[in-house]
Amino acid sequence: MAVRSELNGVPLGPDASVAAMTSYGHFTAMQVRDGRVRGLAHHLERLSASTRLLFGAELDIDLVRAYVRQAVGDEPALSVRVLVLTRSFDEPMTPEILVRTLPPHPADPAPLRLRTVRYQRDLPHVKHFGTFGLIHHARQARLAGFDDALFVDHSGRVSEASIWNVGFLAGDTVVWPEAEVLPGITMLVQREALARLGVPQETREVRPADLPGFDAVFLTNSETPGRPVAAVDDLVLPPADRAVELLARAYETVPWDEI
Repeated sequence: MAVRSELNGVPLGPDASVAAMTSYGHFTAMQVRDGRVRGLAHHLERLSASTRLLFGAELDIDLVRAYVRQAVGDEPALSVRVLVLTRSFDEPMTPEILVRTLPPHPADPAPLRLRTVRYQRDLPHVKHFGTFGLIHHARQARLAGFDDALFVDHSGRVSEASIWNVGFLAGDTVVWPEAEVLPGITMLVQREALARLGVPQETREVRPADLPGFDAVFLTNSETPGRPVAAVDDLVLPPADRAVELLARAYETVPWDEI
């Protein structure tokens, strides 16, 4: 299927990209199946909180859901992005809602090799349009023979990867990094699901020098609930099969919510 975009419920041309007109805004990305999505409440809360922060306005969540339902239609499987932006920077700023539908993205199980880089996004907790640094550092990592970049913040702590949250397995405990990161929706629902399964979890500082002490390193995002990391810089890591299987089992317990 072709990419489709609807701005405030009105279809745009096939090549239109209103988001390209401004670098100021935020979004959420989700996998939709038969009109349902996992972690819907987290997606809506992300959109609401970010709209208040960036625009000083309240977002009509019922309208967002209506626009997404309209854009999804009867398609059984889609990737959907909901972008909140503005075409006028006069105050008070008026947020507008752009919904983009794309073909579904299947999970990719292939292990990744990461290169550490010292980098921290502006407003790390917001999924905003400022992706220059993410794309640049991911590209530089690929040019150097790696698959992606692993970010280390200004305090020397491992934080996140370009489009991923990162986690670690220490024995039977899942460890999440203590750093300023984007709280990814998949990470949030995974934490809830792991808690329901009784899996121990903790959040603590992780530095590159700590990586040899873990039994596995993994990534997670809206497309892949758990992806193994095979190496970081020149450190070859243990296979992450057990961690990935645990994350897959937990993710399957997450309910699908009607949009």
